[in-house]
Amino acid sequence: MQKTGNKNITVRRAVISDGDILCELINALADYEKKKGLDIEARIRLKQDAFSSSSLFETYLADYEGKSVAYAIILYMYSTFSAKPILYIEDIFVLPDYRSKGIGKTLFEYCMKLALEKKCYGMKWSVLHWNIPAIDFYKRYGAEQVDEWLSFSLTNEQLSKIIN
Repeated sequence: MQKTGNKNITVRRAVISDGDILCELINALADYEKKKGLDIEARIRLKQDAFSSSSLFETYLADYEGKSVAYAIILYMYSTFSAKPILYIEDIFVLPDYRSKGIGKTLFEYCMKLALEKKCYGMKWSVLHWNIPAIDFYKRYGAEQVDEWLSFSLTNEQLSKIIN
């Protein structure tokens, strides 16, 4: 657990007993983004994946006055040109009632410290084009939007159709 400049905020690695609160926070993010939340099967998979010894990602919770109100899920990519890892933030989210208290700032800066500790080339993340508060938040740090890359994806269903 890392104490921060604000005595009311701590950031810590999530543990298995945090599984339900993590799912609640992810569902709150889904609500914010107007997406479908985790169903029962997804909750089970998420908890197994998050807390297994071979997890492909790390989960951190930000506690405010002892209550978990924010989370970050990170993983590491690799930059072939720099020959260094890149910390990728899959999610970073603060419950709406707890915004403007320095919690997002604390959690984001914690991710920065992790990137430095791992000797990463840098950090990457995505933000929805309509999420102006998040975009403004990142720009205050000097983050730049990368325009020369386009994101692509294939769903599991599409993969199955192509391969099978």
